[in-house]
Amino acid sequence: MLKRLPRRLQHGEEATLVEHLDELRQRLFVAIGAVVFALIFTYAFHHRIVRWLNQPLPPSKRHPITFGVAEPFLTSLTVSLYAAFVIALPIVLWQLWSFLAPAFEQHTQRGVRWLVAFSTGLTVFGILFGYYIVLPAALKFLTHYDSSLYNIQIRAKDYYSFVSLVLLAVSVVFQVPLFILGLVRIGVLTAAKLRRNWRIGIVAMTALAVALPGIDPVTTLFEMAPLLALYLLSLALAGFFERRWHPVVTPLEE
Repeated sequence: MLKRLPRRLQHGEEATLVEHLDELRQRLFVAIGAVVFALIFTYAFHHRIVRWLNQPLPPSKRHPITFGVAEPFLTSLTVSLYAAFVIALPIVLWQLWSFLAPAFEQHTQRGVRWLVAFSTGLTVFGILFGYYIVLPAALKFLTHYDSSLYNIQIRAKDYYSFVSLVLLAVSVVFQVPLFILGLVRIGVLTAAKLRRNWRIGIVAMTALAVALPGIDPVTTLFEMAPLLALYLLSLALAGFFERRWHPVVTPLEE
């Protein structure tokens, strides 16, 4: 089977349009196949996945309701598909990168590997922070808001959509250092400029937190807190890496 995997072209290696299209077709096949195999696995264990997603709910509401004959099956299938895509995402991204990599030089390809590893770590921390910190606080607020006025019931498909959006939003928040360091790496920003305009950065991070998914103030505040902390961390990292990426050349060295 390994022999059937598409071969990645080397930098500068020539290939015809037909060969590029054939490689793209094979990589799409591998990516879709990874999602399908992951879906088989996640659907086999969807009971555990659903229970895990229900844990942040208050104890009295850990069995969301469904309406209609097909909704239980479709909801479980949707949750399984979300989980399958998350599991298969490294393979999907690797296939995408392998198709694009020949356009970049070798030292750039090595840099991207570190970038991907850093992004993966930030994504994992973002999901854990969202699941254990943001969701319990937001759900406690939302599921008890005006409870004397309403018979608050939680619909399964709406709840899992909300959970997916919150976890996605927090994962995006945790990519802020990567985004800022990327701008420093290509020279759009400098550490000195970031330090001079830190107030503007704080306002921008606050606006981003408000724009992210989260209809309640609790979710927004819990998204804003790590966003501001990560932005301040980015200021320190920018100064450290800038000296490595753009060393100052003295007149004697010239």
